[in-house]
Amino acid sequence: MLVRYLLAALAAGLFVGILMTPVHYLKLVPLIEHAEIYERGGHGSAPTHEHRASLVSSADAHGLSGHEAGRVVLVHGPAAAEGEEGGASPFESRALGTLTANLVTGAGFALILGAVALLAGHRITLRTGALWGLAGFAAISLAPALGLPPELPAMPVADLAMRQTWWITTVALTAAGLYCLVLKRQPVVRAGGALLLVVPHLFAAPHPADLSSPIPPTLAAEFAVASLATGALFWVLLGLSLGAAMDRFVGTEA
Repeated sequence: MLVRYLLAALAAGLFVGILMTPVHYLKLVPLIEHAEIYERGGHGSAPTHEHRASLVSSADAHGLSGHEAGRVVLVHGPAAAEGEEGGASPFESRALGTLTANLVTGAGFALILGAVALLAGHRITLRTGALWGLAGFAAISLAPALGLPPELPAMPVADLAMRQTWWITTVALTAAGLYCLVLKRQPVVRAGGALLLVVPHLFAAPHPADLSSPIPPTLAAEFAVASLATGALFWVLLGLSLGAAMDRFVGTEA
């Protein structure tokens, strides 16, 4: 049964990763490319920016911070440049980068969501899939975004280690709080769960001392809203697909 469980999660994650790729192109990539104009001072071009846009859009949409996306870019940037020198068009480079990132994040988050449900003793079904997806969105994307909203290139950021520590702590406490609040019946445990949801926001997220940025505030706000909206769509689709896959491949054996 465990093998079927894993296969169902992988199939759901890969399927949603494919579905989300055109959504990112329509909603996120144009905003990032617009921001990169300000990053370059309004002129010039950089061969790796197109590939970078696809990777950053995927990372932000799934709840990862801008710094984490930047680390992915440092790994893939040279490969993107070599691909373009070999004759690949910018569109092909962006398409491959976006699709690859979405497949990896979709499969990874599907496995995590399925594992959490299995450990909690509540198998995900098609009827409950959307609720599980919304819980994942709340823990991975929404709660951290209250302190560290999705970022565009050229926006000021604080120290990476401090940001990652705050992000991981917020995700862990939010997930634990939702578990106590939703899946437990004892009033004391539920009250503790509600407290866990608030605790990370009592401590300010790390931000740089200098907040000046060439990015217009309206563009930054539009990107944050678009990232959260696409993130919510991703998690709902992931929960529904995972529930359908569990009903199909696992059935009543669980």
